[in-house]
Amino acid sequence: MKSASTLSSAFLQSAGQALPEPLLTLRANRASALTGLLLPTRKTENWKYSAKHLKLTDDMASSLPLNASAGAEADIQGYTVVLVNGVVRPEASNYPALKGLSIQRFSDLDGDDAELAADLLGKSISDQPAKHGSINLTSLNAARFEDGLLIQLQPGTVLDQPLFVIHHTSASHSGSAFPCILVAAGSNSQLTLVEDYVSSGESPVMVNTATEFSLGDGANITSVRLNTEGQNVQHMGTTGVRQQRNSRFESHSVGFGGTLRRHDLHVRLEGEGGECKLNGVVVTQGTQHYDNHTTIEHVAAHCNSEESYRNIAADKSHAIFNGRIHIHQDAQKSNANMSNKNLLLTNGAEINTKPELEIYADDVKCAHGATIGQLDNESIFYLVSRGLSRRDAKVLLTMAFINELVAQIPVELVRNTANTGLNQFFDQAFQEV
Repeated sequence: MKSASTLSSAFLQSAGQALPEPLLTLRANRASALTGLLLPTRKTENWKYSAKHLKLTDDMASSLPLNASAGAEADIQGYTVVLVNGVVRPEASNYPALKGLSIQRFSDLDGDDAELAADLLGKSISDQPAKHGSINLTSLNAARFEDGLLIQLQPGTVLDQPLFVIHHTSASHSGSAFPCILVAAGSNSQLTLVEDYVSSGESPVMVNTATEFSLGDGANITSVRLNTEGQNVQHMGTTGVRQQRNSRFESHSVGFGGTLRRHDLHVRLEGEGGECKLNGVVVTQGTQHYDNHTTIEHVAAHCNSEESYRNIAADKSHAIFNGRIHIHQDAQKSNANMSNKNLLLTNGAEINTKPELEIYADDVKCAHGATIGQLDNESIFYLVSRGLSRRDAKVLLTMAFINELVAQIPVELVRNTANTGLNQFFDQAFQEV
C-alpha cells in the first residue's frame, strides 16, 4: 500500500527576514509542529474536492524575491498599504495619520507589540475545534511569514475611509509568499479593511495568507476581500475572527477562479450581543477551481449571524462551498441563518455544497439552505420575446443572480472592479450562444 505523502521539509526551512524574538520563537514553534504533516488526499474531509489540485513541489518552497517590483497598482485615492510577495513596502504605501491608529511592520515592532502579535497570531484559527479527518494547511503561514502587518486601533478610534491592503505577488519564477495581517480593534473602534490580491508573471507560485481580527467590546469591522490573481497562482487563504460583547463583523468576499483557490473563514462569537454577516461571490470558468470553507462558532448567548454565498460555474470548472454553524451549549438565544445558492452555466461544470448545523443549545433560531440549478429556459424565452438576444438574456439573468450580494459591498471601487471582472467573465462564458 502506498504511504501517505508528507509536507516536504523544504517548506519548513527558516525564513530570512529579521523579526523580533517573540515572532521568531512563534515561527520556529509552528514549523516544528508541522514536521511530518500528512498532505491532504481525496479522503481528507475538508480537502475532498481540492486535494488533487494542490501542487506543493520543492521548487515552490523557496520564498519569492523580497525586493521584487511593486508593479503598477490601481490608482487608489486614499489610504493604502502595499505588500509585495508578503513583505510590506512602506515607500509604496500611504498610511493614514490618525491618532489612536497604529500600522506597523512586524520587523519594526518593539518588545511589547511583538509580544502582543505573537500572543494573538493564530488564536482565531487554531482555537477552532479540529474536525475528524481535517488538515489545516493554512497553518503553514505562521511557520513561514517573512514579515507582516500589525494594525492597532485604540478604543473609540474611527477610520474615516477604507484602508486598502494591496497584496501583489510577483511570479517571475516558482516560489511562495506568506502575507500575514493582524488587526487588534479596541472597544467601539471602527475600520473598513479592503484586501486586494493581484499578481504579475506566469510562473507557478503559491500564496498562503492569514488575516486575523480581534474585536473588542462594541468594535465594528468590515472586511472586503477581492481575489483577481492570475491562473498560475495557487491561493490558500485564511481569515480568522474573534468577537467580544456587542461587536459587529461584516465580510464581503469576491473571488475569481484559478488553478487552485481556497479561502477558510472562521468566526468566533465569544461575547454576548455579537453579530456577524458573511457575504461571498465566486465565479469560475475553463478548468478553474474555487473552494470556500466557512465556520461560525456561537460561543456566547444572544448572538446573531447571517451568511449568504453564491457560486457560478461555467465550462468544466468546479466550485465548492462548505459552511458550518456551531451553536455551543451556553449559546442560548442564538439566531443563525445560512444560504448558499449555486448556478451551473454548462453541463460540464460542477458545484458541491455542504451546509452544516451543529446545535447544542435548546433555545435558538437556526436555518440553512442550499440550491443548485441552471438558468430557467422559460425566463430566457420571455426576455428574448421582449427583444433581447439570447446572450443578453442569459447575462441579465446571471447578473441578477449575484447582483444582490455585489451591490452590498460598501466600497465603490471594489464594486466597480468586481463588476468589470464579472462582465469579462460573461463575455467569455456566453460568447457562443
